[in-house]
Amino acid sequence: MFPRRLIGLSVLLCFTPFCTSAMKILSPSFSNGQPLPRECGYRYANRNPEILFSEVPANARSLALIMDDPDAPAGTFVHWLVWNLPPATARLLPGKLSAEACEGRNHFGQVRYDGPAPPSGVHHYFFRVFALDAPLSLPTGADRRELERAMEGHVLDHATLMGVFSAHR
Repeated sequence: MFPRRLIGLSVLLCFTPFCTSAMKILSPSFSNGQPLPRECGYRYANRNPEILFSEVPANARSLALIMDDPDAPAGTFVHWLVWNLPPATARLLPGKLSAEACEGRNHFGQVRYDGPAPPSGVHHYFFRVFALDAPLSLPTGADRRELERAMEGHVLDHATLMGVFSAHR
């Protein structure tokens, strides 16, 4: 059974026929479905992995990124929110964002990347990039609900990358 947050997000994403997606998100730090590097963890260096974007639609005007953990005991836990990345962004380096980019408030209560910190077991961490037809008018520190509301009707394409992280690293 999917958490409600994922069901709502899937409705947001699947507005095009057959939910086709050409856009890609990859990382030289980890492969899809494989462990995130230890330094990405909250209790370690707490640095975002390097992220690569490709095949962004030509008519995109901005990119947004959501990183979350649907396995958290209290429901989906938001680790990172970023929007208004320039559409030409091909790579996010650890700890570096463009001047135009804005970050939202994560569930740690911070306006930044905060990495995996599962209380037990292995958790799945989803990095979702969205190509948007316009920059978003959201203040820094907005939460996920505000970001998703602002993205409604503006998503041109999306892509997902998933990594895992164990509490016993």
